[in-house]
Amino acid sequence: MPVSETLKQRIEDVIKSNEIVLFMKGNREAPQCGFSSRVIAVLNGMTDKYHTVDMLADEEMRSGIKEYSDWPTIPQLYANGEFIGGCDLVEQMAKSNELYEQLGLDKDSISVPEITVTEAAVAAIEEVGRQHADLSVHLNIDDNWVHEFSLSPLTGNEIVVESNGLELCFNFRSAKRANGLTIDMESTPDGNAFSITNPNAPPSVSEITVHELKALLDEQADLYLFDVRELAEREIAFIEGSILLDEPAVKHIDTLNRDDMLVFQCHTGIRSRSAAEYFRDQGYSRVFNLVGGIDAWSKEIDSDVPCY
Repeated sequence: MPVSETLKQRIEDVIKSNEIVLFMKGNREAPQCGFSSRVIAVLNGMTDKYHTVDMLADEEMRSGIKEYSDWPTIPQLYANGEFIGGCDLVEQMAKSNELYEQLGLDKDSISVPEITVTEAAVAAIEEVGRQHADLSVHLNIDDNWVHEFSLSPLTGNEIVVESNGLELCFNFRSAKRANGLTIDMESTPDGNAFSITNPNAPPSVSEITVHELKALLDEQADLYLFDVRELAEREIAFIEGSILLDEPAVKHIDTLNRDDMLVFQCHTGIRSRSAAEYFRDQGYSRVFNLVGGIDAWSKEIDSDVPCY
């Protein structure tokens, strides 16, 4: 169905009014799908100057943007008036550094990180490198703070860092996450392996079972339970005492102490993990994801809560 002129004008007004705009499910503080969360993570690693539009709050625009962009899925990223792509394409462009140019960001503003590679780690890396003398060693640090080595040719778009005579290449997003990084070797039951210590990595999101949560609620423990599902889902079933993670709730979280206990739940525990990871990245140190979500709560704790 063609986009009406009125809707087309609405979409174009948003695109023209913002240098970078992401049409997504939810908003930057509380993404409501895994793909939207992944693009938010990419953008947060590059800039805080971007605008989001919640497609769940505007069904007309949610359908219309797909026709307007000739792109079947959401999220969709626009920069400087041009359509960039969806989740997979954005992640690919970020890894190759192409996204920096597309977003109009200043590559020269990225500082070279200081890293430490021990002699033992240098020896292990160089042993592999000698078998591929025409390739350079790259280290990618992804949105989940997984550190992955690879061998590939230089493209000229890397940040090259030297330590103990070894040159290590980073893409721009990884370089911003690498300052203070230490790479060493350690003995494991399977042999020697790299040991990487990164002081920039946030604490991991802890998991909490429905039985553990029930015990805490019975004790009236000091915690906040946030429901990251859509309102229509919450109208079917909800956990007593939970709070819908809407904009007022997000603003309330911002007023809490960074060591307050935050528990996030959704239907099965997938969307809530993304929300928990977001708030962990904002500096909250006691962040928990409810394993199995409300589905597990209904099956294991309270059968009066409907399954759906």
